[in-house]
Amino acid sequence: MKPRGRPKKIKIVSEDPKISQFSPRGKPGRPDEVDLSLEEFEALRLADFDQKDQKQAGKSMAISQQTFSRILKKARKKLAEGLVFGKMIRIQGGSYKLAPKAHPSQNKGQSI
Repeated sequence: MKPRGRPKKIKIVSEDPKISQFSPRGKPGRPDEVDLSLEEFEALRLADFDQKDQKQAGKSMAISQQTFSRILKKARKKLAEGLVFGKMIRIQGGSYKLAPKAHPSQNKGQSI
């Protein structure tokens, strides 16, 4: 059977996260989980950590501002749910590809 609807567009993610899961301390037993996709993680990083506006951030992920806004809203909801209810936050999956790394010769003129 053929999939319905539009195919998922691949989003550009600059790098894999350094940590793939956060777990609450002090909660007995195994906590519930919230899955955050890599493109949701990237949206949080660009908007909240790098403080890019949505248009710039969408451009760097090769998506429209409206799509970026939807991804960011979903990511913030999941992150808040994990924090409020003490759930484990796992970063994995999604429709993405890693951005190509800049070649060292492209950094001419920059001091290290």
